[in-house]
Amino acid sequence: MSNLSLLRKALGSNFISRSAAANDRLPLFFRQSPSFFSTEGEQLPAESPADSFLDTSKTTGLVYGKLYGITRNTLKTDMVNLLEGCNLSLDDLKVEYSRIFKPISMMIQFPSRQAFEHAFVMIRRKGRLYRMERVDRSQWDLLSPYNGKTVLLQGIPRNAMIEDVEHFLSGCDYDGTSINIFIRSSFPDPIKMATVLFPSPTQAMHAFLTKNRGFCLNNRISMQVLQ
Repeated sequence: MSNLSLLRKALGSNFISRSAAANDRLPLFFRQSPSFFSTEGEQLPAESPADSFLDTSKTTGLVYGKLYGITRNTLKTDMVNLLEGCNLSLDDLKVEYSRIFKPISMMIQFPSRQAFEHAFVMIRRKGRLYRMERVDRSQWDLLSPYNGKTVLLQGIPRNAMIEDVEHFLSGCDYDGTSINIFIRSSFPDPIKMATVLFPSPTQAMHAFLTKNRGFCLNNRISMQVLQ
């Protein structure tokens, strides 16, 4: 081997050993594989979810409202027309009654939050006599809908029997097994009432138009179609 080859071998061996020794003295952080610093395949932390109220993508899902200011003459169709653009059907409304069947409020099931907010715009524009607030679904579930098929008879004589109610409703198409007679406290005297179920809203309205203010025995009967 020539002197030049021996010199190169000696220098190379000495350089490698010094480099390895120097690397051993470096902190562990600097001795990691270069791939440690690579951004390839790196996963970014997921963004925290936006506030649900501000997240405009969450505009679907049922929202419930309670509308105040209705009267015994307020119909579901009146509300559907008032809240035009809210995509409501008659099945999306229920009326809340007191024990003597005085309307308290109307529960409304909106298809989305956008529809609920649009209802406020329509109420301010066309229905200033009404007031609406948001409620949870539990209040909606508690109400049983009458759907315009049930008629309330008020002022029935204290001695009246089911046969007397049937005679009063003669000529009307109704479910005879559905007649329910009861008494509610009122001022100055308790009131005897009855509810009767009809096959459809049309037949219930026909009974109202033909029998309202008629007589059962000697008492004048006031009728109301329950929504």
